[in-house]
Amino acid sequence: MFPVSFGSDNHSGVHPQVWEALRKADSGYCPAYGDDPLTLEVLARIETLFGGGCEACFVMTGTGANVVSLQNYVRSFHAVFCAATAHINVDECGAVQKFTQARLQVIDTPDGKLTPALIYPKLLNNRDQHHSQGRVVSITQSTEYGTLYSLEELQALAAFAHQNGMFLHIDGARLANAAAALNCSLQAMTKDIGADIVSLGGAKNGLLLGEAVVSFRPEFTADIRFYRKQCTQLFSKMRYIAAQFEAYLEGDLWRVNALHANAMAALLASRLAEIPQLRITQPVAVNSVYVILPRAITPALQERFHFYMWNEALNEVRLMCSYNTTPEMIAEFVQTLKDML
Repeated sequence: MFPVSFGSDNHSGVHPQVWEALRKADSGYCPAYGDDPLTLEVLARIETLFGGGCEACFVMTGTGANVVSLQNYVRSFHAVFCAATAHINVDECGAVQKFTQARLQVIDTPDGKLTPALIYPKLLNNRDQHHSQGRVVSITQSTEYGTLYSLEELQALAAFAHQNGMFLHIDGARLANAAAALNCSLQAMTKDIGADIVSLGGAKNGLLLGEAVVSFRPEFTADIRFYRKQCTQLFSKMRYIAAQFEAYLEGDLWRVNALHANAMAALLASRLAEIPQLRITQPVAVNSVYVILPRAITPALQERFHFYMWNEALNEVRLMCSYNTTPEMIAEFVQTLKDML
């Protein structure tokens, strides 16, 4: 184990308030598979948080959330538009294609963000029976590059999708970080801009496991419980996911954790920007910093601190901050880097 990791916000432990909520839930007996009172109550709170008029359910993983969400909207001859860097394209081992049999239509972007102008040329294939038909625009907020869609950009994408007979899916593994960065509510970033189905991640922001899928089109997701079961995402002891989200919602812990992680990334970026041998490659909006390091020091630095290579050709690395990253950790990392230089 590394004493300090900037490899992923998945590397951090479970928030103490979440552990306490799990301990409290660990007594007595209750119905399984989400029929217990705690799960029903917490799901109702999540639906309220997203503005009501929606339907929420729990799954175990982020990949599961994406598969369950998209399965409801596509058939085997459909296509899902996503950025080339999207998690569903790069880091899910073809899970969406396996379960839905639909095609991922990947689009190159400079910053991980899709735009109507980038998607439109791909829609021309919708005229022809020989091609997969575009059905869903899938975006990540915040993106895999740590960039953010503004509320106006989100609204434009949703309107474009709907005008062309498609739907907008938002992979919200780091939705909390995005809402914290934009200083907006979860409702403003999802329901109000016209999103059709979204996920709210927890594991990257202090939870042990669990994601919430929130559908604003129940008429399209009436069968979500069956797809969730087929995708092996139906957790039997659902109260343990619900208990975590109860703590996550209490006092807006989701936002508190995200604000801290974002602030630590901003601090890290400001310290790295002082070093002339380094180059930060993307705007630092949430809890990630992308920076090009000198090749000569990277292996030795990775022996002291865990972080991942993002673009080997450029020697660009990704540094992630978490709810429990501290200024002292950042100071130690930066000083070690300076000493190596």
